[in-house]
Amino acid sequence: MSEPLVTRFAPSPTGHLHLGHLAHMVYLWETAEKLGARVLLRMEDHDRGRCRPEYEDSILEDLEWLGFPYEHPDGKLYRQSDHPERYEAALARLAETENVFPCTCSRKQIAQDSPVPNPDGERKYSGRCRHAGTSPPPDPPSSSAPQPAPQAHGLRLRLSPGLETFEDAVQGPQSQDPHQQIGDLLLRDREGNWSYQFAVTVDDLEQGVNLIIRGEDLLPSTGRQLRLARLLGRQNQPQFHHHPVLHDSSGNKLSKRDRSATLRELRRSGYTTAQLRADVVSLGPPTD
Repeated sequence: MSEPLVTRFAPSPTGHLHLGHLAHMVYLWETAEKLGARVLLRMEDHDRGRCRPEYEDSILEDLEWLGFPYEHPDGKLYRQSDHPERYEAALARLAETENVFPCTCSRKQIAQDSPVPNPDGERKYSGRCRHAGTSPPPDPPSSSAPQPAPQAHGLRLRLSPGLETFEDAVQGPQSQDPHQQIGDLLLRDREGNWSYQFAVTVDDLEQGVNLIIRGEDLLPSTGRQLRLARLLGRQNQPQFHHHPVLHDSSGNKLSKRDRSATLRELRRSGYTTAQLRADVVSLGPPTD
């Protein structure tokens, strides 16, 4: 028998949800229902500088209003910030390979080394600190600490050149070289925050997520997450669905930073869930 499918809705509580999120949610839950998959809710609050409790409350209110069914991992709301021990254990496994090294580079230094960003907006790490020393990384912050402890440096994982291939249900066959895309992968930044790439890969592995449904803007992340997951012991690739994303009248992706109209504001102005879904359809929702 095939393995039961598990997917996740994993918002970051750094702002209120907007129509772009709704389009993703419609696609996610429709695909999950079609495939018979469970949907887990996960708060990806790895960026402790931008996450706020009020945004988390707003997300939960929107989900209740929209009526999308979901499950909590382990029966309760999962926040990445509540489980430092999970990421520390994964970091320790990677450190055993001697491929984890300290990196003191700032964003400014990385931008100077790679002045032209990749098509996905990221800058390739030049390897400036890769051979600067062979000292082992320090012990990770204590799991009892309420916040990540600031460090004098971040931690990166050496990535060798090599292709990662996978089939995407929407975008078709894919081939990516994570080393060529981004150089060495950041695991934890200089502020003590776990990186998105690291935290999401660890969580998907630990929570048995084998169906990943997300916007096509995250497609370039897939190869590096596959490489990292395999290094952490994952044997089978998840299924992938990278759907189109909604854009505004200027052609920009709807985002929190651009102050796109939020679901919270639309709900308070009198919109119903049916009207919002119809608006998503009229804007050109993600489709199979």
